[in-house]
Amino acid sequence: MRVVRWARRHPWLSAASALLLLVVLANALAYRHAWAMTHFAPDGSRTPPPERLSAAGKLGVLLTGGRLPRPVNDRTPDLAGLGYETHAIDGGPFALEAWYVPHPNPRGTVLLFHGYGGCKAGLLDEARAFHDLGFACLLVDFPDSGGSQGDVTTIGYREADDVARAAAFARRRWPGPLVLFGQSMGAAAVLRALAACGVQAEAVVLECPFGRLLSTAEARFRSMRLPAFPAARVLVFRGGVPHGFNAFGHNPVDYARMVSCPTLLLHGADDPRVTLAEGRAIHAGLSGPKRLHVFEGLAHQPYVAARGEEWQEQVGAFLASLP
Repeated sequence: MRVVRWARRHPWLSAASALLLLVVLANALAYRHAWAMTHFAPDGSRTPPPERLSAAGKLGVLLTGGRLPRPVNDRTPDLAGLGYETHAIDGGPFALEAWYVPHPNPRGTVLLFHGYGGCKAGLLDEARAFHDLGFACLLVDFPDSGGSQGDVTTIGYREADDVARAAAFARRRWPGPLVLFGQSMGAAAVLRALAACGVQAEAVVLECPFGRLLSTAEARFRSMRLPAFPAARVLVFRGGVPHGFNAFGHNPVDYARMVSCPTLLLHGADDPRVTLAEGRAIHAGLSGPKRLHVFEGLAHQPYVAARGEEWQEQVGAFLASLP
């Protein structure tokens, strides 16, 4: 009762106190979400996609953040009929594990980079397809994924340095054209590597890179049918500051303007997480030879598994058109 009487006598102070409490609560929740997004759990089950969560499940994710176990390589290339060698890529704070799939008469080497929450074992279908097109492949685990060391993911920002390391590693060992392939976060890392890390490639194939990290955070809240403002902005701020970078500046749509090598951009027409408009904006920004292919009816998913023939036709024609 005393608190109620005090609030009635000091309405402005009570409103300011409530606002301060909301700010503190929002920051605490954003910090927890940012930690959960940038640190994989050692084991256990993965939080289902927001679209499949119940109201209680969404409330739990809102309060504690999602749970994503560290990705594990549960398959190897030999299960896809591919011979391979395991390599360790040094030169950074953590060693990266990679699988090299040779080709008897390679047209070049394709470096494959996985998406958020994935690992190189998830790229075996793509490696098989590129191998069938005549390319050797190097499948790379980002830090904190698969067989690589590390304990943090930065949604493609620091991973750009890992793309640069892997590209330099491949250049030293296997002569010939170098093609970079990335899915989602891996595609964002490839674009940043080309724009900011001095990486050069003869061609690039990208699947569904997000346009801006803020847009991705906003889509996360929309998928739970929660207001994105201001929570998404606090989440992005908290996701970058502890790792020493401005996450609001992590925007592949801006990196694209500094990419001049031939690029094929693949996107799902019904992607709820990275809109087709974001894909079109990245495509428009690319400064070199470029193509955009839209997979009708597909969402945020590996396209070669869903539409193998269509994928092979588009990627094969693009690579065949290169000098």
